[in-house]
Amino acid sequence: MKLLRINHLGIASKTLEDAMARMDRLFGMTVEHIEEVPDQRVKTAFFPVGPSTLEYLEATDPDSPVGKFLEKKGPGIHHMAFEVDDVDQAVQELLAKGVRMIDQTPRAGAHGCRIAFIHPAETGGVLMELCQSPH
Repeated sequence: MKLLRINHLGIASKTLEDAMARMDRLFGMTVEHIEEVPDQRVKTAFFPVGPSTLEYLEATDPDSPVGKFLEKKGPGIHHMAFEVDDVDQAVQELLAKGVRMIDQTPRAGAHGCRIAFIHPAETGGVLMELCQSPH
């Protein structure tokens, strides 16, 4: 498996409106893309930063992973995502090494990406996502 780049940092926020106002006030940035990801029970707002992106996450369900994260830890960095060229192969390689995965099969993410999360117990406490772009 080859990590191509840091694709994005996922940041949990109480509302996307808060995140958008903050990014405008701090950096004069406007949101590039907003998308709801029903499978993850979140709405997302993307801000490009060089070759990477900041992905702000708003829970659409308090019992979703992001909703639980906000309840337990408050707003902040939720995960970091690495782009890979083949997410299916990457997951299989990790499983073969005995790595604990949240997703043993990749699933749909924002921007048409396929994603899989590695359990934070395997990464020193950081939730890491593998993502494969559709292009």
